[in-house]
Amino acid sequence: MPHPNEETLRKAYDRFAKGDIPGFLSLCTPDFRLKVPGKNRLSGDHDAGRFLAMLGPMMEETGNTFRETVLHLAANDADGFVLVAQQIERGGELLRWNAVHHYDIVGGKLSRFWEFIDDQTTFDRAWR
Repeated sequence: MPHPNEETLRKAYDRFAKGDIPGFLSLCTPDFRLKVPGKNRLSGDHDAGRFLAMLGPMMEETGNTFRETVLHLAANDADGFVLVAQQIERGGELLRWNAVHHYDIVGGKLSRFWEFIDDQTTFDRAWR
């Protein structure tokens, strides 16, 4: 039987993929933070509002071609890990990479997100 926090993560990814940002945020603590690696416009440590304000226009720049596929997911009482395959089209070029997302989970809510990328150069090109 899966841990209840695994279901929370599945819901979060499903809602985000559908563009249901309020639904996604309902699964997060009010002080949810994201840490994104690299040297691109998304890099840094952000609160949810700031991150989403940056992400929206960047998605539009790429014709909303960003896609994310969950490959594996695991969670316990305190944290969760999600392995994803990501891709985006920019300037006619399809860019692909994999990432591991680590979440702190507090009281069944996502409270902190760290992203770890397997191909930082491609990720930075995608979000330049």
